[in-house]
Amino acid sequence: MPEIEKLYVLGHPVAHSKSPAMYNAVYTKLGLSWRYGLMDCGCVEDAEAFISAKDFLSINITMPYKPHALAGATARAASAKLAKGANLLVRKGDALIAYNTDGIGCISYLERCGVSFADARVVVCGTGPTSLAIMHAAAQAGASRVALIGRDAGKAQAVLDEYMNEFSQLASATIDLPAAYDHHRSFRETFEQAEFVAGCYKDSIELISAADVIIDATPLGMNPGDSAAFDTTLLHEDQTVLDVVYGHGQTPLATGAFEAGARFIDGSGMLVGQALATVRILCDVNEIDCTLSDDELFEIMAEAAGFECCSLR
Repeated sequence: MPEIEKLYVLGHPVAHSKSPAMYNAVYTKLGLSWRYGLMDCGCVEDAEAFISAKDFLSINITMPYKPHALAGATARAASAKLAKGANLLVRKGDALIAYNTDGIGCISYLERCGVSFADARVVVCGTGPTSLAIMHAAAQAGASRVALIGRDAGKAQAVLDEYMNEFSQLASATIDLPAAYDHHRSFRETFEQAEFVAGCYKDSIELISAADVIIDATPLGMNPGDSAAFDTTLLHEDQTVLDVVYGHGQTPLATGAFEAGARFIDGSGMLVGQALATVRILCDVNEIDCTLSDDELFEIMAEAAGFECCSLR
């Protein structure tokens, strides 16, 4: 009987996570002896010790340990470098390879729901790894302008400047990476063609009002009493709004979007989207022929998690 490989979601807290249900359903379907569980580490020291022990086939990483996962890796994909944080570590021998699938998970799910990013104006709220990953993926999907906005304009600009510096080095130092999906840009085309700007919530009235797509990648809405990141009266019916938060009831952002007549989408489908990307990476690294299509993978995991979200393109 093959040895059981261990996989986890690492973070704090993680008891609410739907990841074990999703991944175990797929790995069972594929006939793999992989078992996925929770790893709740209440402090940075415990999380770093768990990462350095490498007693796993792979781990997904959620708040607040994405930067620590990146630091603990021995090899880093461009997706993790640009996001300044990893949400996936894969062990290959003694190596730990860092990836970030948050961006493609978010954007591919919105596309699955019929959202087009071709020449779109996009606003991403937050300045952490998830926000940076989504900003990058939106630009790759064809957005004409992507605005990164946070509470402090200076911090948002500094984070964007660091991202652009890393992006410039990667775009010029490597062979251009082709677009991973039809109608998307290549790596270098993204750097050359997309416009990136930064700002703060209170001074970004024009950016928010003019946006076609707004994505809140902050944790606001997870706790009682949270307010929306920005003034939701700026929203209108021609916009699509996604909140990465899911499973915490109707967030203030959701309320504002509904009142404005905007299309609102919660973060459950994004979770499935990044999980789909994770499965593809794991199968590729481990030389496993995954015979399931993207739609089949998505539907298996969404059903296992109990999510009602767009399942077909």
